[in-house]
Amino acid sequence: MADETSVLMPVIIVAALVIRDAFTEIRRPGSARRDWTFVTKWRAMAAAGVVAVTVTALGWNQAGWAALAWALLAGTLSACLIGRDSG
Repeated sequence: MADETSVLMPVIIVAALVIRDAFTEIRRPGSARRDWTFVTKWRAMAAAGVVAVTVTALGWNQAGWAALAWALLAGTLSACLIGRDSG
């Protein structure tokens, strides 16, 4: 089982992205709402689910709960990218 420090990196990445989004929202009100519209798109959410399940399944034996943290991060970033393309 992986130790708890392996979960630290995805948590730091998520925190950095949230802070960046907050500063952007302060400079340009409404930008966060536009950035997070991918959450309402079914294609992006389906892709996020597939990526998250795949990463978890492949990494669970080696990383345990850390695989879940990485899977959530990878799924969210995938959904963000796919959500930009879908109309």
